[in-house]
Amino acid sequence: MCHTSEFDCGHPTHHALWRASHHYWGCCAPDYPPRRFPTKEEAITQLEEYLRNLQAEAKGVEERIAELRKGEA
Repeated sequence: MCHTSEFDCGHPTHHALWRASHHYWGCCAPDYPPRRFPTKEEAITQLEEYLRNLQAEAKGVEERIAELRKGEA
């Protein structure tokens, strides 16, 4: 929509080059860097952090279960 004179974003060359060489992702798409997938090391780091978060959550659940069991006795 921004390619009408009323909604022109002021970057005609940017848009022409973008459409010519890449799929067009919408008006005023961010300047092209291709999508970057995480490296193996980054993926491992992210998964380790996710695992730590899950372990902390599991510990909280275990503590809550223990509290509820104390209340039963």
